[in-house]
Amino acid sequence: MKKLLFLVTLCFLTVVGPAQAQKFGYVDTEFITGKMPAYQKALTEVDRFADKWSKDIQDKYTEIDRLQKAYQAEEILLTDEMKRERLRVLSDKEREAREYNNKVFGYEGLLFQKKKELMKPVMDEVNRAIEKVAILKKLNFMFDKASDFVMLYTDPRHDYTDYVMEELGLGTDQRQRSSTADAAASAPTATTDNAPKPNTKTTQKPK
Repeated sequence: MKKLLFLVTLCFLTVVGPAQAQKFGYVDTEFITGKMPAYQKALTEVDRFADKWSKDIQDKYTEIDRLQKAYQAEEILLTDEMKRERLRVLSDKEREAREYNNKVFGYEGLLFQKKKELMKPVMDEVNRAIEKVAILKKLNFMFDKASDFVMLYTDPRHDYTDYVMEELGLGTDQRQRSSTADAAASAPTATTDNAPKPNTKTTQKPK
């Protein structure tokens, strides 16, 4: 769905572009949230709930395994009616475990809902910052580099990630150092004093 919306937007830009200049930019929300303490705290809470629910499910299957072994050990001593009752209990326990697992980890299950609940305040804050930057920079469109659709090429001149981070009160030095380090790592290694030196000129943020 997101890919379809992206393609529709590109078509709109292609049609409207010649008549009226459209200014656009993009941000990397994955990088931004990765630097937010509130986001990391929310992730920790999500993991805590996931671990608790996983343990609950594991306990259910441990109980099922115990009942199965007890049934196998005592089967020869049980009457037909007792066997049917034991097997009924086992079947109910197995169904209960499956249903609980689906309830927690299934499509839009408890874990999904809990993650959505814990992440919403953080993402609302990020979206407000993005909207403010877009308004200040007079952008018509703002794309997310971390979204589902694939951005095959991104011009750094249209990257507004640093502006959003500044709006959120997050430092950008680490990101700039990381970009410089990546550029240096991809440059050929000098073997002599006369070897060409890698270009370390940093790209300016869009105005």
